[in-house]
Amino acid sequence: MKLKVWLLMLIFLTNITSVFSSVKNDLNISYTNQSYGNRNLLDVYFPEDVSGQKDVLVFIHGGSWNSGKKDTYWWLGRNFAKKNVVTVTINYSLSPAYQYEQMAGDCAAALKWVKNNISKYGGDASRIFVMGHSAGGHLASLIDSDPRFFNEQEIENPIRGVILNDGFGLDMNEYLLQAAKNEQTNSFLFTFTDQSQNWIKGSPFTYLDNMKNPYLILVGAKTYPAIKLQSKRLYESLSTLNVPVKYELIEKKRHIGMITQMLFKGNDVYKTILNFMNSI
Repeated sequence: MKLKVWLLMLIFLTNITSVFSSVKNDLNISYTNQSYGNRNLLDVYFPEDVSGQKDVLVFIHGGSWNSGKKDTYWWLGRNFAKKNVVTVTINYSLSPAYQYEQMAGDCAAALKWVKNNISKYGGDASRIFVMGHSAGGHLASLIDSDPRFFNEQEIENPIRGVILNDGFGLDMNEYLLQAAKNEQTNSFLFTFTDQSQNWIKGSPFTYLDNMKNPYLILVGAKTYPAIKLQSKRLYESLSTLNVPVKYELIEKKRHIGMITQMLFKGNDVYKTILNFMNSI
């Protein structure tokens, strides 16, 4: 069942609680100086009390690089904000109209906006964490490891730590060389083209030596084999490089379930993520 269907089935369970929440939001903010429609907008969810400096979490949604939107994850923003984390959900350009470089560039531009503006929502610009699910995990790791994207924004990497929630596409060269050809695999070529040099250039694994920030790698025990294989290898590689990294296999969870479980604010994954953030 597709991610959107699962979310629609579960959202009503938490919807009513938002009416009584102390969380505030600021929606549909453009994070660029130009108008690009919906693809360059973000939402901020923050505790009503904006005094002090709180940790910041930027969430990059998944959707095979060709679907998904920030609005679907209002509950994620609300749940984290209720846990005293200023949370930003972002849109970015999607395929087939755009390729991975534009997507990553959008994410870096959103991070620049967050760094420059999050203090008015009570966020600490020196403690910005990035979390991505599925293809969003790829983009989170790519902008953290490939310096060209923040260089284009003329800022230093503002990321304090990276959280991969069943991140997909960490090594697209390996995946596209070995995966069976089907409709979904072919759709990835809109994002990465049919040129293998772009598969390498667009893979976070290509930039392992640039990964200095702490990583939290969360993987579903029943997720896709490629995600399990590449996530574990990333953990082992970062460990070898003495990069702070934590790895957790979430029992019984499939790929979609890795994000939908977080609809419930008492889910243990929140505790794992907050512990990771607080340890840095």
